[in-house]
Amino acid sequence: MFEQDGEAQGHAGVTDVKFDMGSTTLSDLGRNTEGSSTDLGTLIRMLIQAAEPLEGKFNGSGKVAFDSFKTRADEITAALNGSLSAILEGQGGMDTAFATGDTEQQDNAQRNMGAANFDAARFGAR
Repeated sequence: MFEQDGEAQGHAGVTDVKFDMGSTTLSDLGRNTEGSSTDLGTLIRMLIQAAEPLEGKFNGSGKVAFDSFKTRADEITAALNGSLSAILEGQGGMDTAFATGDTEQQDNAQRNMGAANFDAARFGAR
């Protein structure tokens, strides 16, 4: 594999994805997602309020769908917030795993450097 124009090129010209993430990326993402959960419930309520002037203007299946959405708004909000909560839980788990891996990698490197005999690798007169 070689790198060309910032992209790693694999076999037969297939472009591989390069993954580079900062140490706070997942926790930042979690905070942003958490805020989105609150915003989502507010937006659904605002949508229902904005649609109120349309109530009574629908007939047939459009009226059924509108009424169903309006009566199920809290249920829909709860379901969407539950899904976002599961996403947050997954992001938190990934953040913990990455932080643990980062710490373990640092500990292993320090331990291995401490055990290394750098003097044995020197060339020349002693």
